[in-house]
Amino acid sequence: MDKHRDISYRLDQLTELSMALSNNRDLPLLLERILLTAMDITQADGGTLYRIDDSDNSLQFYISVNGSLKMHQGGSSGKAISIPNIALRLPDGEPNLSAVAAYAANTRKSVNIPDVYQATGFNFNGMRMFDEKYGYCSQSILTVPMQDHSGELLGVLQLINATDRAAGKTIAFSETDQHFIEALASQASIAMTNQQLIRRLENLFESFIKLINIGIGEKSPHTGRHCEHVPELAMMIAEAAHATTEGPLADFRMTDADRRELWVAGLLHDCGKISTPTHIVEKSTKMETIFDRIHLIDTRFEVLKRDAEIGVLQEKLALGAALTPEKSAELDACLQAEVALMDDERAFLRKSNIGTEGMKPEDQQRVLDIAARQWRGPDGQVRNLLDEEEAGNLRIRAGTLNDAERQIINNHIVITIRMLESLPWPKQLRNVTEYAGGHHERMDGKGYPKGLTRDQMSVPARIMAVADIFEAVTAADRPYKRGNTLNEAIDILAGFRARDHIDPDLFDIFIRNKVYQQYADKFMHASQIDEVDLSKIPGHAP
Repeated sequence: MDKHRDISYRLDQLTELSMALSNNRDLPLLLERILLTAMDITQADGGTLYRIDDSDNSLQFYISVNGSLKMHQGGSSGKAISIPNIALRLPDGEPNLSAVAAYAANTRKSVNIPDVYQATGFNFNGMRMFDEKYGYCSQSILTVPMQDHSGELLGVLQLINATDRAAGKTIAFSETDQHFIEALASQASIAMTNQQLIRRLENLFESFIKLINIGIGEKSPHTGRHCEHVPELAMMIAEAAHATTEGPLADFRMTDADRRELWVAGLLHDCGKISTPTHIVEKSTKMETIFDRIHLIDTRFEVLKRDAEIGVLQEKLALGAALTPEKSAELDACLQAEVALMDDERAFLRKSNIGTEGMKPEDQQRVLDIAARQWRGPDGQVRNLLDEEEAGNLRIRAGTLNDAERQIINNHIVITIRMLESLPWPKQLRNVTEYAGGHHERMDGKGYPKGLTRDQMSVPARIMAVADIFEAVTAADRPYKRGNTLNEAIDILAGFRARDHIDPDLFDIFIRNKVYQQYADKFMHASQIDEVDLSKIPGHAP
């Protein structure tokens, strides 16, 4: 007996296929394996696997193989199948029962025909045209629907010309052949359903991430872009570390699963900002809350100037006939000097309101001096020009956030960790929370929220910290600062390295592999990209 038609051989093949279906997630290759296994255990000369094309409710030729013609289309062949789809419905809406594959699909019944040229009830014009074109002789045909446990059609498996190799002739597919192929189709359908379910769950999860980032983006456009760019930069750094063959990170390697885990962490690293008040996330000046309150201070200066002018006019009136031209000129000069001083102070406060990377101590003291000016409010009460909160905001040393607001911003990482810890992560994504929650930790243990040291952090978590900082300092869309040039950004990053804020080994890889250039070319504005002189980078030896 031909071993390929032996029951034990067929069972072995089904077992091997079952293992492949369980362990391999490459669906196109699995579908091809299913077809080739079906052809092997039935000794079919040809076979076609159809998949459902939902766009027009038809059967699509997915893979077609013919042994004697040495034909292989679709699947791993890379050759497209030009045969038109088979409609599952007729123009009047009735099911198509004339084409064998469509009949099997619509009725969910197998079709086993010993000789298509002797059969009636089906339209075999397409098969006859194929035979005529290629000098082939189609004879026996076995068509089996592939459906899942709920009866949903996934495809159709069709085999052509069972062969008796010993006799060298085409024979009919036996009842045993049919049972084996039906079992194979059922097994394959379950595997396909499981893989589709996994993909749908993965797509649902990624859509959920996008949902969160859409919400963040609508609330704060620059934060939304930050959540898009950080994972991109993190992957660039990770790939550079993966490729290195020397130094402390020479043994660092990533699998595809590791890459996906880091990518998801990057997308979600700031998800806690969805809870941060918009007026803090988007605070573009030191005096901004719902609106920029610097305009209130402008108004107070206008009141002071008018009061000063009124005071001079009242003094002139009080002098009456004693007012000489010289005295009038003296009073006007004093008024002009006072107004000029107030204009200068107002301009200084406006400049202070913008926020810089570092406010000088003497400028902070000048804010206090100006705050002590007295003015009379609408209620008639005399008070300081600036209250304690306003003076405190205008004396913020760096950026636009006061201590309370910065604490609220910093709390986003606590919210991020709480949000991520609430999810039932599968094994392959179990480190997402650690990676995403570590981007504000420091190598010296002075970061937040957990005060982790370098040795307590994984390499991907340390990568996230570098990516988060570099994206932030190069971003040109922040409402409170301009985007730094490439050289300025690298210099700032080098400062973080010198202060033991970021991993020095990752900084070295970032510079040596010119990850900064790769990121700049993709995301930075051309006006920000200047020539980098590696010899001038602090802490780096070219």
